[in-house]
This record gives sequence, C-alpha cells and structure tokens, in this order.
Amino acid sequence: MLVSQILKSKGDSVFTITPHETIGSAAALLHTRRVGALVVQDSDETVVGIVSERDVVRVVAEGGAGGMGQPVRTCMSTSVIFAEPTESVDALLARMTDRRIRHLPVCKDSRLVGIVSIGDLVKAKIAEAEHEAETLKNYIAAG
Repeated sequence: MLVSQILKSKGDSVFTITPHETIGSAAALLHTRRVGALVVQDSDETVVGIVSERDVVRVVAEGGAGGMGQPVRTCMSTSVIFAEPTESVDALLARMTDRRIRHLPVCKDSRLVGIVSIGDLVKAKIAEAEHEAETLKNYIAAG
C-alpha cells in the first residue's frame, strides 16, 4: 500500500501553524483539531518545522505555564523528515521506527499534500492483513 492510498481514504487536511504563534496557540489547536502534531510553515508556506504534543509537554515541564507564551519556533523540530505519496507503508514504518517519530508530512513537488501518523500506517497494515486473510479464506473455502 502506498501513502497516496492512505491520503485518499483519510483526506489531505493538514493543520498548520506559523513559527511566530505561541506555544499556547499550538496547544489549543492540537486540542481542538484532535491531532498530535502541527506542521509549521512560514509566510510563503514552506515547511520549517513540526510541533507535537510532546514538544508542548516538554515546554511545560521545563518552564511551567509561562512557557506557553513563547513562540512555536522555540520548541519545534526543525529537521523535518518527509514522505512522498509514492512511498510504501512499510518504508515509512521503518523510517518512523528508526527515527522515533510519529508524524510525517507528505510532500509532492516541494508542496505539502498531507500528513500521516504512525497510527494511520498501522491501521493500513492491519486492513491489508485482514484483506489478505479474507482472500485466503475464500480461496480455501472455494477449494
């Protein structure tokens, strides 16, 4: 299964924030949108980072509630690992496990076209395994 197939079923919505907005704004957006990470884009929509729930928790743990007024750029990850729509779920699972990350922005021709989480990939693998098992059961039953 390819990333493009996952995006077709889950949609290509990506919630973004700018590096100048506050960490408190990021926390509120993470909560209201019910997502684990936001892609950080500058004014020309270039991806400059990613900020996750873990980043927000780290800010609060280190600086207390006062840290929520800091700009997102102070806690975002700047070495963003990307995926392409033509990549396989297996390749991305390996990359995410190796790099210990949970979200991958998906880019095509340097343009943000979606985001996938480890949960999206695991869900796709389970669906693929269930489909394969059902196909084998039908084959065996048909004799």
